[in-house]
Amino acid sequence: MKIIKYIWIITGLLLFGTACENDLDIAPVDQNTSAGFYNNASDIEAAVNAIYGGLQRTGLYGYNYHFLLETRSDNTFEEEPSNSGGFGDVDLFNRVTTNGVFSRTWEDSYVTIQAANIVLNRIDGIDDIDSEIRSSRKGEAKFVRALIYYNLVNLYGDVPLVIEETTNPTDFFGQGRTPVSEVYNQIITDLTEAQSELPSNNEDGRATKDAANALLGKVYLTNGNPQAAETALRAVSSATFVENYTDIFGINNENGPESIFEIQFQSSVNGNSEGSDFAALFTSQANPGSRGNNVITEDLINSFEPGDLRRNEIIPDASTPTVFISTKYVDNDLPVLDDGDNNVIVLRYADVLLMLAEALNAQGYIPDGEAFNLLNQIRIRAGLAVLDSTTITNQEEFEVALLQERRHELFMECHRWLDLKRLGDPITTMNNHFASIPGLNITIDENDLLLPIPQNQVDTDPEFITQNPGY
Repeated sequence: MKIIKYIWIITGLLLFGTACENDLDIAPVDQNTSAGFYNNASDIEAAVNAIYGGLQRTGLYGYNYHFLLETRSDNTFEEEPSNSGGFGDVDLFNRVTTNGVFSRTWEDSYVTIQAANIVLNRIDGIDDIDSEIRSSRKGEAKFVRALIYYNLVNLYGDVPLVIEETTNPTDFFGQGRTPVSEVYNQIITDLTEAQSELPSNNEDGRATKDAANALLGKVYLTNGNPQAAETALRAVSSATFVENYTDIFGINNENGPESIFEIQFQSSVNGNSEGSDFAALFTSQANPGSRGNNVITEDLINSFEPGDLRRNEIIPDASTPTVFISTKYVDNDLPVLDDGDNNVIVLRYADVLLMLAEALNAQGYIPDGEAFNLLNQIRIRAGLAVLDSTTITNQEEFEVALLQERRHELFMECHRWLDLKRLGDPITTMNNHFASIPGLNITIDENDLLLPIPQNQVDTDPEFITQNPGY
């Protein structure tokens, strides 16, 4: 049962006031509406729920991440790019700095970061909070802030690092973009503190020690520190491995034993405002309301080994059988078009096992060692033969096999683009992908590995908010 309900009507007004038109969108808060709030434990609880509510926003897991992290890759595509509301630019790597998709993700990221900063700034001044609850809520705020910054630096590169509550957005004029290395230092600090503050078990939708350690392991892998990644990943202890792949997904399996952290959505709540769009819109454009967003590529379909049970989670769209969709976002009881019950799984145990295999292999290839066992645990569940040192003979071949396994295990779960950047060769992969599609004359280069800084942000503070190369 989903316990947390992210109520936007009240807390949204209190926390997320609109910034002025010429303000930087790194600290959107209306100090007048927030000044009289945060007086007691109930206020802080609403504020923490609003942090989680930020993750539901359109620019983040509510919609855009699925495009920036899946459609940007070879996993999914836009059925009609010219009629996709700007997502065609994401799919085709069009260098459009004014695209609202890129700016919405930037803005929603900093709205959510500001919500976390408010809680962290004010919670210690509230007397009527139980000490364990206070610790948990501080850890939750740090976890979400770290998650947002991890995605920001991977998508945009250097970004402004804001870790204090901002009451005047103009305070950040002249700050500019913080180097990625410094942002990562803060992410690691946040997650290290969060894993000591968070409980092992929490309500559905709230962060736990496992969530902080799993994300910390991913951060260390991205930073090239496999030893630290191994330590963090081995600390994940509460989640369990589900034997049947199909039992992980679907509305009846949400917040299951393999899940470590999910973004919560629920239909028929708050005037149908708390549901997700995925079941309606990640389908063929022949369906009501859909533009053919984020549908499965032939490239992904053809990449599965024969007999891979995970391939069964890709099905033809009922309205257009030549278009393929994922069962991971099907809702057959959708009450309202854009109000589905589908959660978004951000972290789950299979991801942790594959990351641990990655960390071990990065420290040195061991024929038929633990890294093989972890990889094969995933493959056996998928109905595939085990791999051994006769077929994977060195560290580089293991990395290739691992990237492929992650693709098939985690497709449509917002991993592929960052996996390509961390483990693979995204330029070659995407250029080969585009070359396989008749009539699609697209090539990308290293400048395409980052999104543009939204043009409205550059225009607001052009001396200090610089544009990424190539845009």
